[in-house]
Amino acid sequence: MAIRKAVKGTAAVASGGLVAFYGLTQLTEYRKRQARLSRVEAVEQVNMAFQDELPSRQAQLTALRATQEFDVLVVGGGATGSGCALDAVTRDLKTALVERDDFSSGTSSRSTKLIHGGVRYLQKAIVKLDYEQYMMVKEALHERSNLLNIAPHLTALLPIMLPIYKWWQLPYYWAGIKIYDLVAGAQCLKSSYILTKTKALELFPMLKRDKLVGAIVYYDGQHNDARMNLAIALTAARYGAAIANYTEVVHLLKRVDPQMGKERVCGARCRDVITGQEFDVRAKCVINATGPFTDALRKMDDQKNPNICQPSAGVHIVIPGYYSPDNMGLLDPATSDGRVIFFLPWEKMTIAGTTDTPTEITPHPIPMEEDINFILTEVRNYLSPDVEVRRGDVLAAWSGIRPLVTNPNSKDTQSICRNHIVHISDSGLVTIAGGKWTTYRSMAEDTLDAAVKAHNLSAGPSKTVGLMLEGAKDWTPTMYIRLVQDYGLEVEVAQHLASSYGGRAYEVAKMAHVTGKRWPIVGKRLVSEFPYIEKLLAKNNTKVPFVL
Repeated sequence: MAIRKAVKGTAAVASGGLVAFYGLTQLTEYRKRQARLSRVEAVEQVNMAFQDELPSRQAQLTALRATQEFDVLVVGGGATGSGCALDAVTRDLKTALVERDDFSSGTSSRSTKLIHGGVRYLQKAIVKLDYEQYMMVKEALHERSNLLNIAPHLTALLPIMLPIYKWWQLPYYWAGIKIYDLVAGAQCLKSSYILTKTKALELFPMLKRDKLVGAIVYYDGQHNDARMNLAIALTAARYGAAIANYTEVVHLLKRVDPQMGKERVCGARCRDVITGQEFDVRAKCVINATGPFTDALRKMDDQKNPNICQPSAGVHIVIPGYYSPDNMGLLDPATSDGRVIFFLPWEKMTIAGTTDTPTEITPHPIPMEEDINFILTEVRNYLSPDVEVRRGDVLAAWSGIRPLVTNPNSKDTQSICRNHIVHISDSGLVTIAGGKWTTYRSMAEDTLDAAVKAHNLSAGPSKTVGLMLEGAKDWTPTMYIRLVQDYGLEVEVAQHLASSYGGRAYEVAKMAHVTGKRWPIVGKRLVSEFPYIEKLLAKNNTKVPFVL
């Protein structure tokens, strides 16, 4: 049996080598695209005014009402929608964005917190000789590198351990991970390596010892997904985009195109959710970037449009930090039902997930008990018997709706698209759907390329490769020391401000509340266990605590 498995593994590795070789010989178009992007980064810098002071929400709403016509109106303030707004405004297009709730209040803040190429997608590409999946991994690895560079304060490298419990798996997984490094090429974060059983237990002492052969460690990125989304949106606003949260689309505006004799989407009727006031936002092009709610906006365009979104629930749980080391993640590549489970350190806690089950679309998805128990069971399989995995240790749980899509451009409407799709309706509504967090920038670029072409907009190529996001400027890994020395903040609080706000942390520190103690001088914690501090806002002659 072991020999058969070894042979099977070797065959898969060999086919993987063929896929890698084939892919590397078929990258002409991809390399041309990357070369163009590199030239944009190096030569064609964004030549636009960058606002030092962000406009208030009221000022943004005024701009939405007062502007006669925008070039682009983006609906949806998640990672993809915010990325579209940033891509559009840096092409010198007059850009607007509206979001029904808050920025990153949906799926974009309910991820695994990883910036990754997708080890499991590469495995599928190898086993099934799937060139599309291979290219998807290649693109994601490029975007991983870019995201780590443009938001260093919100990102970090994370070593992830793959424990091995059968000897034949060692060469199989080692070859697969090495191909992952090879596909990344010059953008490989750090080279993967093999650990002995002793060294693996030294780095991850909670691991189950019985039958452990060794481990493989590879590197991916980790980020604060909600903050990252907000940084993208704020960067778009600083470059001149009019963006507003708590502003929903009531219906789409249309007019008859005199040349084509067809109705064309020309904007949206919007409602300020806070005040209830309604107003029109007119635009030459409307982009639907609403994630799981893609079909709702498509049906505003045309009730006959079929549903293309196949919602899938991804549940994660938060358990105490003692379940994992502070600086090492864990990957279970083959759970009892064939899924992949990550086990990652996060803000002194441990995140475990994710699931992948069909679900209904709802604004506030709730994690199901069976999904929570499934994750706990899989975690229990990899941890030492000394570590009792208890349901009561689950401190929090969340469910994000993964917007998998079928391609409306394809004749086979039942097949789920693994990558993102850009679709332009007969009335000109541009829909971007599918994809993954890591590739939000390339998704936005593809969307704007399609929008510019379809609507004859006057714009150049994308300029977002290497474009630093909000807070990246003036950030250094040691800036928290200055915050401690100059403002009298606790070290943990200073680190939190630096990693959340980047170079803007100094401005935030100035707003921190004086503690009245000898130390720390400023930075009154809301809860003693966490580094969140309060700021006092003057409102109606009273002082209101505000979280920083």
